[in-house]
Amino acid sequence: MAIYPYKTESLTDFSKKENQEKYLKGLELVEGYLGKTYPLIIGGKRVESNKFVDSYNPANHKELIGRIHQAGIKEAEKAMQTALETFETWRKVSPKVRADVLFKAAAILKRRRFEFNALMTKEAGKPWIEADADTAEAIDFLEYYGRQMLELESIDNKIQSRRDIERNEYRYIPLGVGAIITPWNFPTAILTGMTTAAVVSGNTVLLKPASTTQVIAYKFVEVLEEAGLPAGVVNFIPGKGSEIGEYIVNHPKTRFISFTGSKAVGVSIYEKAAKVQPGQIWLKRVIAEMGGKDAIVVDKEIDTELAASAIVSSAFGFSGQKCSACSRAIIHQDVYDEVVKKVIDKTKALKLGDPRDFANYMGPVIDEAAYKRLNEYIELGAKEGKIVAGGKTDASKGWFVEPTVVIDVDPQARIMQEEIFGPYVAICKVKDFDEALEVANNTEYGLTGSVISNNRMHLEKAREDFHVGNLYFNRKCTGAIVGYQPFGGFNMSGTDSKAGGPDYLVLHMQGKTISEQL
Repeated sequence: MAIYPYKTESLTDFSKKENQEKYLKGLELVEGYLGKTYPLIIGGKRVESNKFVDSYNPANHKELIGRIHQAGIKEAEKAMQTALETFETWRKVSPKVRADVLFKAAAILKRRRFEFNALMTKEAGKPWIEADADTAEAIDFLEYYGRQMLELESIDNKIQSRRDIERNEYRYIPLGVGAIITPWNFPTAILTGMTTAAVVSGNTVLLKPASTTQVIAYKFVEVLEEAGLPAGVVNFIPGKGSEIGEYIVNHPKTRFISFTGSKAVGVSIYEKAAKVQPGQIWLKRVIAEMGGKDAIVVDKEIDTELAASAIVSSAFGFSGQKCSACSRAIIHQDVYDEVVKKVIDKTKALKLGDPRDFANYMGPVIDEAAYKRLNEYIELGAKEGKIVAGGKTDASKGWFVEPTVVIDVDPQARIMQEEIFGPYVAICKVKDFDEALEVANNTEYGLTGSVISNNRMHLEKAREDFHVGNLYFNRKCTGAIVGYQPFGGFNMSGTDSKAGGPDYLVLHMQGKTISEQL
């Protein structure tokens, strides 16, 4: 098999003044086109439905990012028919050509990096460093999946032919039309990865982005067009999940659904996709990532500074709005008080405010619904434990929630069991490492986890018994790198699809064996 070298995209060094100036210019560029109206894109044509969603800056309720036309059933069906027709030509395009589109898109995204960074700061409330990492990950997905496709193209070399008897081939062929339903929390990276994995594999897609970050999604479709992606391969149809989301999931011509989002929606999609509709002649494939209740386990006799830093950065990076975020800290009784004190001190030192200002480590939560949910969990935290940092909220200008630490929590408490998805961490004390692992596994999720320990046998025990898809030792539990830490979880965290890994593209294809007798 051919080897195609892959190198991850570097993060921007914001200690350099020139990079700070580039970001500020990116913000000026984005602010210059705020408030514009964006159409659907079906078959390369701009389609206006005259049903709108207004996207606002979560850090400033009054700042309109853009107005986006919304698809209804009529537009969704038009997009499906377009995708079906386009599939008949796109599936026969050489994998090398499809990969080249991704490589070109990566180059364009590199040139427009600070624009996309700034747009995420505005529409998703991402601080500079978080936004830059998001764009870098999107670039990584484009280059990694392009190279993966080139490697899969040469897999036929692994199939043996019988000399003078028969010639055997094994090839991957695309599935068909996919429904791509993307989240708001990594509005460039995850959308890019989900969409282009399907496209480079030879499929056509109906792209339904999250309602809160639709301008970012539109801008990325523009990048794909500039990169030479033929019209109709990606059809941009933002709209209500309860309307067009269900429609494209249930559609008999949908071949697969790729989803990232909440457990509740993911389970519903899985159930609907399992039903064979009239006229449907295949079983739909579901690729789902549905969140987590991630834990950092802290052993005794460790570097308490490392442990506290890992907890705080994992819990409060991008206001805890990551499916990989540390939502639980499980700490050995011998170091509990010391680690908790350092967590409190580090949390109180975090600066909360408008992410347009580089000095602010944390920005707002995404919208009013998230803000209300966090307020409810803060009230619950005061009952189920002791709030020792944060606990205050302010919606006067944006959806701001202080980073909140709740200690002395029972492992069975709701705040130790439910996905909160915000700047909120619950902490409990355990008597030994065995109990720590028992508590860590005591959840319906299984996405990420981390162990801080200097005990080799404890680490080896966790390697076998900590039941998560992404396990980290002596570091934070967020920040999976494409190609290095393929990402996906167990149990109710989804189908363990391992985005950014060598098996991901195969989920969008099916194997075909061809044997010719000689």
